[in-house]
Amino acid sequence: VVTRDDVEESLKAVFQLVKDKEQLLQDLRSQIEETKKKISETQRERDYWLEYKNVGSKIHAERISSLEKDIAEVKYELERTEEYYREALKVVKEENQKLFDRHMQLLSEAALKNAVGYLDKNCRREIEENEWLKEEVKIYQKEESDLKASVQLLEEENTNLVTKLIDIKLQHLGL
Repeated sequence: VVTRDDVEESLKAVFQLVKDKEQLLQDLRSQIEETKKKISETQRERDYWLEYKNVGSKIHAERISSLEKDIAEVKYELERTEEYYREALKVVKEENQKLFDRHMQLLSEAALKNAVGYLDKNCRREIEENEWLKEEVKIYQKEESDLKASVQLLEEENTNLVTKLIDIKLQHLGL
């Protein structure tokens, strides 16, 4: 025998089951919506990367290749420029040394001529000449040190100019 309470309880159980199923259905719908959103986002990301793979990566690869070629050209030009200025500096140093040696030779010859002119006089004059020659030697030594300092300054100036020129060349090449 089924009583009213049994029917009500059975209806309540069915009602609760329907309510639970509706809640489960609603939860499933929200999960489906979230999954669709994730799928949509993943699809957009996939499409983006496929587009990049097909088009963008080729553009970047060409840019990279072009930049690598530019870098190689700049390195080559830098090496050539560096070698040119190294040789130019060597030539300037040699020229300065030749000029310095020639100047010292001329000064020595002039001092010798002056000294020989005085040696032909009497002994007292020889002592004075000796003192004079010592003073002349000091003067020529001072001139020699001044010339060496000038040569050093010129070499430093040349080195600075070469450095500036290389820096300017690098700037013009875009590095």
